[in-house]
Amino acid sequence: MSPGEPAGPARSVGRHRGFGAGVSTGGSRERQGVGMGGWGRKRALRWAAVAGAVAAVAACGPVDTGAAVRPSATRAHGTSVGSGGACVFVKPDGAQKFGHVGWGFRITGTDRWVYGAVENPSNALYTPPGGDIGAWHAEGTYARMLGDMSRDANHPGKSTHPYSRYRCTDSATSDVNSARAMIRTVEKRGFLVGVDPRTGDLGSRDCLDATYDVLRAYRTRHLTPAYPTEIPNLWVETLVLWSDSALKPR
Repeated sequence: MSPGEPAGPARSVGRHRGFGAGVSTGGSRERQGVGMGGWGRKRALRWAAVAGAVAAVAACGPVDTGAAVRPSATRAHGTSVGSGGACVFVKPDGAQKFGHVGWGFRITGTDRWVYGAVENPSNALYTPPGGDIGAWHAEGTYARMLGDMSRDANHPGKSTHPYSRYRCTDSATSDVNSARAMIRTVEKRGFLVGVDPRTGDLGSRDCLDATYDVLRAYRTRHLTPAYPTEIPNLWVETLVLWSDSALKPR
């Protein structure tokens, strides 16, 4: 299976992650409940109810739902030569089984991919901007990306759980420059799960925020909104029209 999915703009304080929301490169999920529609508010409140449980971990087995539609392809990995594409990599057992995610996006029209994650190896619930959050990114072919992610080749610390699942999609839209800019933003904005000690607000700047923000900046199609304190394993199941495959060490 192969990537080829679009990514979208980044998250920003004061807005939700809904489709079509304005783009801000300095954002996080802290206040994205503001201005949500009724569905979004209910969903955000639902996950806020589990914030206490999430705060017990420094959050940030593979199931094939059968609902995913694999992208049409002209290459072995399943993406057309001229398309963009995006992938979400999943550690279902990470963060005490709340899940952990990383991201990848295609450099449009090539077989080169940029991929990475915020690993948070310290397991701290809060790291101020500029602190070590275990952020990394790399670039390579689609095959190299799968190999690196399957072995945690770039993990900046001891990896307890491997990436064992990935979901990908083709994308007719892509913005590689914006996605690269967002990578720089998420790598230095710190880490948060729960209440921000600076503001007292409930929010997050975790692995899911990093993944969503980078792929949204890329303008990924079919990218489901991710709300503050959302659980990664549950969010991954909402990716409609994305392929769904097990990832084994290679």
